[in-house]
Amino acid sequence: MKPNSPARSGSATCGSSPRAGRSPKLRFTVQFGTAARNLPSRTQLRKWAHAALEHDANVTVRIVGQAEGRALNRSYRGKDYATNVLTFVFREAAPFEGDLAICAPVVAREARVQGKSVTAHYAHLVVHGMLHLQGYDHENGEDAVIMERIETEIVTGLGYPAPYGKQESGKKKAKGIE
Repeated sequence: MKPNSPARSGSATCGSSPRAGRSPKLRFTVQFGTAARNLPSRTQLRKWAHAALEHDANVTVRIVGQAEGRALNRSYRGKDYATNVLTFVFREAAPFEGDLAICAPVVAREARVQGKSVTAHYAHLVVHGMLHLQGYDHENGEDAVIMERIETEIVTGLGYPAPYGKQESGKKKAKGIE
């Protein structure tokens, strides 16, 4: 993964359907930059990414450790701590291109604190990052509601519990989703 820019804000209206009669194509690469426990398989990561795919895309998912996650967040967002998922957008139109960096220790810690399985949390964060890659954002209340609804539909469609409870609605940052 060679992130060259932080995720950029986009309109939540980019959720239109792909061309009729054709499923979007996903070119997908996985990199493991950590040997942490309970990492998802390449197959699981691809399944979750594809579930959130609305348009053709070329995506790399890199699972990182604490130090790499912190360095990326510091370099690209100016925040000196590791966060759960970072999305790096290289192409903002179909076919979308970008990288997701997911920090394994943060995912494990958040799953434990939130009382959910690590697998369910990884699924949610891949979906979250894929939506950012395709232009969705949650910087204002209206966009946050739209993105949260789509995330919930996808994650529950994959067979996992809804990622947000009623008290968390529209308050993702308080739960570690940035």
